[in-house]
Amino acid sequence: MILFFGTRPGKPETITLFNSTCTYCQQRGTLTAVTQKNYFHIFWIKLFKISSNTTVECSHCKRGYYENEFTDEMKLELSKTKK
Repeated sequence: MILFFGTRPGKPETITLFNSTCTYCQQRGTLTAVTQKNYFHIFWIKLFKISSNTTVECSHCKRGYYENEFTDEMKLELSKTKK
């Protein structure tokens, strides 16, 4: 019997952060958060989520932020949109 299993990424979720300010260029409303979730699968059927990564990018200066670089303003807005 052959068993196909492994991990694969899900569809990315994009959220625009209208009330957050980029700490690099000081522009407001230019930040976009992208969340990518990774799933364990058997026979290409997603079973459960393994991990989740969120990054934020400014559309004005193209500065990227990882989760450990998020400001309190970014974290607050992300928590409001995920509810």
